[in-house]
Amino acid sequence: MNLLFDPWIPVRSHNGEQQIICFNQLIDTNIADFAFPRADFQGAAYQFAIGVLQTFFAPQNEEQWLLSYQQAPALPLLTSALDKGRHAFELISDNAKAARFMQDYDALEQAEAGPIAGLLIEAPGGNTLKLNTDHFVKRGLYNQISLPMAAIALFTLQINAPSGGQGHRTGLRGGGPLTTLVLPHDATASLWQKLWLNVLSREQFSYNEPDLHSTAVFPWLGPTKESKQKGTEVYAKDVHPLHMYWAMPRRIRLEVQQGDAVCDLNGLHCQQFVSSYRTQNYGYNYSGSWWHPLTHYRINPKKPDEDNLSTKGQPGGISYKHWQALTMLDEEEGNIPAKVVSIYNLGRSRLISGRRKGEYQRLWAFGYDMDNMKARGWYSTELPLFNLTTNQRETLLKHIKIVQQFAAEALWQCRTQIKSAWFSHPGDVKGDTSFIDLQFWQRTEQAFYHTIATMLADDNSGEPLTPEAALLWLSALKHTAKDLFDEFVLSASDSHKHMARFIQSRRALTGWFANSKAVKSYKQFYHILTAIDTKQEALA
Repeated sequence: MNLLFDPWIPVRSHNGEQQIICFNQLIDTNIADFAFPRADFQGAAYQFAIGVLQTFFAPQNEEQWLLSYQQAPALPLLTSALDKGRHAFELISDNAKAARFMQDYDALEQAEAGPIAGLLIEAPGGNTLKLNTDHFVKRGLYNQISLPMAAIALFTLQINAPSGGQGHRTGLRGGGPLTTLVLPHDATASLWQKLWLNVLSREQFSYNEPDLHSTAVFPWLGPTKESKQKGTEVYAKDVHPLHMYWAMPRRIRLEVQQGDAVCDLNGLHCQQFVSSYRTQNYGYNYSGSWWHPLTHYRINPKKPDEDNLSTKGQPGGISYKHWQALTMLDEEEGNIPAKVVSIYNLGRSRLISGRRKGEYQRLWAFGYDMDNMKARGWYSTELPLFNLTTNQRETLLKHIKIVQQFAAEALWQCRTQIKSAWFSHPGDVKGDTSFIDLQFWQRTEQAFYHTIATMLADDNSGEPLTPEAALLWLSALKHTAKDLFDEFVLSASDSHKHMARFIQSRRALTGWFANSKAVKSYKQFYHILTAIDTKQEALA
């Protein structure tokens, strides 16, 4: 099965119909999205398609990019470009020495075969099965899968690869990296436009012409660079920049069987299926600083010689508290948005025709929250990506930091007083209270983006946030904190035994919003007048 020329990609049309297509059919504007059966597969499919287009069909400049965004290219043109990579995208082959997509060049005949479920990141590992501790994620759910599902599962593992025991290497961006993609504002946009927004022109992403038969681009085209010994690390300088889309940290060979079967992932009948695979440790060991175009990075401004760090999924998910870090360059804090986001900010936002004031693109951020080998969760969130000028961005960043910092302090105070009400010695109590944080960020999200919209309303304003708008943000934080306290403490308790402690904690919370140093500093910065303040407090 060739992943560029055979039908294997499930998609959904705007009318809701689903079909299986070849890669070159992605130019069909009736196609709305991929239709893979898992969220991580869906995210991986975007990265696979973007990688293919970047590798074989990258536009020379932004003008060419815009033409293909406005109108998808002709089928013969794309097909001809894809033909250059036919040899590298065969998933299986009758030739024992032929290269197989994302699989080790060696047959790995000495390695022990394991169940195909092991390709799925959340599946219980070998030690978990041996100790019979798979209490929550059970074994035996996926015993056989079709070739298309095996292909996307394999790719998903390689790009997200968490630590997998001795010598089983993590992905080029680390285990469970957060991916950020730019999506169109228009909900009826075609899948082609969603993908093309994240393809970079050679003008913006400069690199030498790739040798498409080299392991410098596609690591599976030759013997794996084993990493058992020191000095075998792979750095960015050792490979072509396009290698980042096709990094292969794990040594894997699928074992394909013939016969009638039903895929346990998508429920479809198939004539070829995979029930096991072989794996061996000490594959490509990626090290040093990489700048994957679809990933947000952090650097230490005080230690510029240190390697950068890709952002990973974390407990609590992705909320507006991450918004400015993922969307806006902040060298002072060391936040570097993904290259596709930066290119959009630097000019593509003004290239796209038909934009009206107040419209915005979307930022799709998704990825696993990994704890070493254990998947704690999968997060997928869309955030607004505003069309900002450079001057707007620099001015807004300062105010957004103040707004965000004040929200973080309000949350800390809310959480602290809830714990003080619950426990007589809250400092001695250990436990996960992230559910309070999650509720706080979710409930104040709409108010936050309203605040941002207010900042953008007047391009010529010397005050990005008016005193009235700043006070509304303060009011939203205060009411959310009070509501959460009442729900988690007063409404949740049917005992009056500790009511005195409850009242004392609630008074401390409301007192903080009235007289704390943080609130006074916030009001002073935004010149919140006493008259406005008094009026708003009366209405509250």
